[in-house]
Amino acid sequence: MTILFSDRNLPNPLGPTPPLTGDERARLEALERENAKLRRINQVLMDRVERSMDVQGGAFSLFQTAIVLEQKVRERTLEVERALRELEDSHRDLARAKELADTMRTRLSEAIESVNEGFAIFDADDRLVLCNSKYLALWPEIRDRIMPGVRFKDIAELAASSRSVADAYPRPDLWLAQRLAQHRELKGPYIYRLSDGRWIQVNERRTRDGGVVGVYTDITDIKEHETRRRERELAEKSALLQATLDNIAQGVGVYDRDQRLVAWNERFAALLRLPDSVARRGASFAEFILHHAAMGEAGLSLRALMAPSCLVEQPWLDDTVLEISRNPMPGGGFVLTFTDITERKRAEQALRDSEQRIRLVTDAVPALIAYVDAEQRFRFVNKAYENWFNRAREDIEGQPMWAALGDLYYEARRAYILRALAGEEVTFELDLPGENGSPRYAVATYIPHFGEKRAGGKREVLGYFGLIHDITERRMAAEALADAKDSLERRVVERTAELTRLNEQLQQEIAERIAAEEALRLAKAEAEQANLSKTRFLAAASHDLLQPLNAARLFVSALGDLDQPEPNRGLVDNIDVALASVEDLLSTLLDISKLDAGAVRPEVADFPIQSLLGALATEYAAVARERGLDLRVVGSHAVVRSDIRLLRRILQNFLSNALRYTPACDGAGKVLIGCRRTPEGLRIEVCDTGPGVPADKLDEIFQEFRRLDTPCANERVRGMGLGLAIVDRVARMLDHPITVRSQPGRGSVFAVTVPFGRYARPARTLEAPVRTTTNRLVGIRVLVIDNEPAVLAGMRALLEGWGCTVATAASGDEALRALDTATPDVLFADYHLDNGVIGFTEIARVRERCGTQLPSVLITANRTAEVVEEAQSKGCHVLNKPVKPAQLRAVMTGLLG
Repeated sequence: MTILFSDRNLPNPLGPTPPLTGDERARLEALERENAKLRRINQVLMDRVERSMDVQGGAFSLFQTAIVLEQKVRERTLEVERALRELEDSHRDLARAKELADTMRTRLSEAIESVNEGFAIFDADDRLVLCNSKYLALWPEIRDRIMPGVRFKDIAELAASSRSVADAYPRPDLWLAQRLAQHRELKGPYIYRLSDGRWIQVNERRTRDGGVVGVYTDITDIKEHETRRRERELAEKSALLQATLDNIAQGVGVYDRDQRLVAWNERFAALLRLPDSVARRGASFAEFILHHAAMGEAGLSLRALMAPSCLVEQPWLDDTVLEISRNPMPGGGFVLTFTDITERKRAEQALRDSEQRIRLVTDAVPALIAYVDAEQRFRFVNKAYENWFNRAREDIEGQPMWAALGDLYYEARRAYILRALAGEEVTFELDLPGENGSPRYAVATYIPHFGEKRAGGKREVLGYFGLIHDITERRMAAEALADAKDSLERRVVERTAELTRLNEQLQQEIAERIAAEEALRLAKAEAEQANLSKTRFLAAASHDLLQPLNAARLFVSALGDLDQPEPNRGLVDNIDVALASVEDLLSTLLDISKLDAGAVRPEVADFPIQSLLGALATEYAAVARERGLDLRVVGSHAVVRSDIRLLRRILQNFLSNALRYTPACDGAGKVLIGCRRTPEGLRIEVCDTGPGVPADKLDEIFQEFRRLDTPCANERVRGMGLGLAIVDRVARMLDHPITVRSQPGRGSVFAVTVPFGRYARPARTLEAPVRTTTNRLVGIRVLVIDNEPAVLAGMRALLEGWGCTVATAASGDEALRALDTATPDVLFADYHLDNGVIGFTEIARVRERCGTQLPSVLITANRTAEVVEEAQSKGCHVLNKPVKPAQLRAVMTGLLG
């Protein structure tokens, strides 16, 4: 029986026995226990038989024993046979299972081998169970040592130590620990770069019995594609970065972590005047430092350049100033930026000079001047305020009003302060503490300072200007006048009698003068006819001048609508102010011609003279600066009564002559405009350091087309001899006396005396460009007809700046051809076109072609009532030249609405 059960130890000719399943292993163990049990029973029976035999060897006892023993042996033999049959069945089942397992293993091996990726299976103990050849091909250095039963940790150590994985260096131990952690966590996929340049993506999953299945995919082509794509994107970004650098005003140089120049623009090399050996790719920062060190004191600051980060200003070549900025980059390296801030520094200096001039002017004014912000804090006071407080302005500025004035004086002003901060201009009288306890009386005016408009249309009040005038003498004079009233009434009675006698004498003289006046009337009629002819000539010339002025105003308005740097914005505003002055000049000429014809009278009104002086200062500051002259305007708070436009024309001629004939003389040339109070009124004087006028020529200079042989500081702008003639006519018209004082070689003083006014009315100011938060004109189609190309270009620039689509035409035929493309929403037409054609005719042709009542605007320099009446009868709006952008925009918005 031992031989029957020993076949388990024999070698299997089919190869290693496949592992048994759980049921097969349990069944085999039960059979082995049964076999051992039968062996023990057999042994016990044999012992029993031997002990029960008769010692003498009796036959019957032996026979009886043999029968019992045979019976037992037969029973046990049958049981053993049954067990053997069952064992043979188990072996057959095991053989079939082994054959099936071999078949499945073969098929699994073939399936794994057919997979394009590397494939490996590890059991629950992390031992290699099966892998394909592609998995072994991943590790050519250690493939001979990879076989079933090898632990995953051993394979990873071999891969790290054999340099098969490029990512494992320079720290194989760190990579090995990371790889083992990934194998335990199974949160892939993971990507590794092999030493032969291939890239592998590892995907690992846990099996049902606790093992691990790993799929190793070669993604080298994908990585190379991504690398090429990244390189292409990097090249595009580099090109974009270079284009960006080349289009900025600053000089920029970029150094990498190795302090090598990797990017720069032409401005970097040109601004710093770098040689090609320094401004080249790969040039070291040390070469840049050595270049400037060799320049000595003329070079850049080495301390600023060597600092990790900096922002400094430094004088540079040709009297320029550079702003040097060094900023570190996150990945190492840094960026050097060099900005030419020369203009900005000059503007700052000019601003400081302007502030100093304002200080000088306000300190010279005897009135108390202050500015208070919305929080009722002093922000500016002049010298008179300092003297009143008997404190330095540093101790006043920045203080709240109640702290600086004291509770008593603050409460007296509090109601007026609140009204001023609410946007109301207020004037009131107050008492000031005087010397030795004597009372002092003053008139205070609070003028609000408005900011930008808010959403509701209201303008924000930023603060107010406070002006205080001492009227103590005027108050005392009023009291003295009241005392003198009684005595004057008595004197009037006495003088009345005397005047009655004189009246009788005057009646006789009047009769004589009537006869003389009749003779003069005929001579006057002839003079008026000659004057009317000249007036018509001036009107026609002014009309022709309005055409280019109209185009210039349109161009400046279009430029003003664009976003400009702050210095350019100031230039645009100054140009706009100068063009407005030209417009006023031409309008004044037209008004004078109408005054000569008796059609218009001067518009006399009360206004503060400072509004006129401030406009003149802005207008002529640039001219004086260009000619190297020192122009000073000393303001005044006086209120005068005159026509502001005609008075401005007088002062413009005075200033123009002073700036034209005063030589610069290395900065010694000066022009001053100021005011003096006289019993007759306010005398406005223009003083210069020019060559002067001889005494015998003072009357001659006011004649038309008469010029002295005085050398002109600027021959290009030499006048025609009409300026002072116009001054003389306007002054006589306004009844403003003109006086001249001059010393040859030392200069001249031209003055006009203007009567005082009683109250100030806001003076007309130049219109600022209209800026709205919402643009309702975007997309509007506009057709413009004008025979002047400059006007067409100006209208196109202005309207396109508002977002309109503009079509232009020099005649009606061109306008009709333009209708083939699109129908306009608004039509603008000039009144006078080529070949005697008028704008009304072309408007009618366009309207007939469009088939609708097209909104139309007639633009003309003819200001007669007949043109306006004809336009109204034809349903057209009228705009007078030069066209004001704000008025143009308002008309368009009204028509489209």
